[in-house]
Amino acid sequence: MTTASAVETVFRIESARIIAGVTRIVRDVGIAEEIAQDALVAALEQWPESGVPEKPAAWLMATAKHRAIDLVRRKETYARKLAEVGRSLEDIPPPEPPGVDDIDDDMLRLIFTACHPVLSTDARIALTLRLLGGLTTEEIARAFLAAEPTIAQRVVRAKRSLARAGVPFEVPYGPDRAARLDSVLEVIYLVFNEGYSATAGDDWLRPALCEDALRLGRVLAALMPGEPEAHGLVALLELQTSRIPARTGPDGRPVLLADQNRTRWNQLFVRRGFAALGRATERGGTPGPYVLQAAIAACHARAIRYEDTDWATIAALYGQLVAAVPSPVVELNRAVAISMAEGPGAGLELVDALAAEPALKDYHLLPSVRGDLLARLGRTAEAREEFRRAAGLTRNERERELLLERAEEG
Repeated sequence: MTTASAVETVFRIESARIIAGVTRIVRDVGIAEEIAQDALVAALEQWPESGVPEKPAAWLMATAKHRAIDLVRRKETYARKLAEVGRSLEDIPPPEPPGVDDIDDDMLRLIFTACHPVLSTDARIALTLRLLGGLTTEEIARAFLAAEPTIAQRVVRAKRSLARAGVPFEVPYGPDRAARLDSVLEVIYLVFNEGYSATAGDDWLRPALCEDALRLGRVLAALMPGEPEAHGLVALLELQTSRIPARTGPDGRPVLLADQNRTRWNQLFVRRGFAALGRATERGGTPGPYVLQAAIAACHARAIRYEDTDWATIAALYGQLVAAVPSPVVELNRAVAISMAEGPGAGLELVDALAAEPALKDYHLLPSVRGDLLARLGRTAEAREEFRRAAGLTRNERERELLLERAEEG
């Protein structure tokens, strides 16, 4: 590995921690990211001559923090900045990394800052992947099939919005914490879902996004071990990730759950998912939406064959989920579970009741599910029409091919 490659590898791994540590000093994530990039440039200039340091991450952190201190001193008087920050910047030891507790606190603050509700959902996702995922603007644009300038502007606007709103670099407490945590969990979940079932494009899966989301989820759960929903989200993502090898065929075409070869499900992720779900339930209290979804995923993981699935339990869990977070999409999933537990007629009755829901007007899975239920009832012509309608609504090419195939099969 070349020195440049070593620098880039270390920075990719440590960039979020460096940005978090610098943000504590400058109180602005945009400036903190620029300073972290300056430290990267310094490493690219110095390491080829001096060699890679024994502790490269500590070197980058120390370099970035000293540049941050210099910036603070230039912008305001030293005494005023000391009062604002509340600690002596002189006490930061240049050659050694900060304590583990400090790093953890700063990482948690950065997660809550990047996912602040003052930003739009798209802005939160882009900024989180940029600051915490270590992705370049080009990589984010490619993952979400967006133009690179669009993503770049989104990230810049997000940083400006945080600065303009005066969002504090802190972990909220009291009643604000639950709302902010919901935002953080939502962003991680949305990133994972875009990788797990891409909304558009030629690929059904984008595993790199799933990996980024799972890594962020694990970091969050480790930083907030007392939050059951953080563990619930990790459990859900671990269990969903276990199925990825079986979700596409050799040609990249989607493979439905009923047709998947379950011997290809990754049992390491299954075990991790069960362990995370155990940590979530140990915390007690009423299960939240991510714990409930993880429990549903666990039911699937326990079934050796599709036919062995405990659909009655899954339907009951979806009932709890609807009560926790009322949503027509969750109702649609519940209808599928009921159709498997009680028969396609019972499921179709529930699906038809959802037909007038405005939120499902252009949702391709509504006619897809209805087509499946009609096919199971032997109403072939109607099923074909529903599959064709679903194919016309989806923006994913692989999914469109599958739906048109199902329409032809009748």
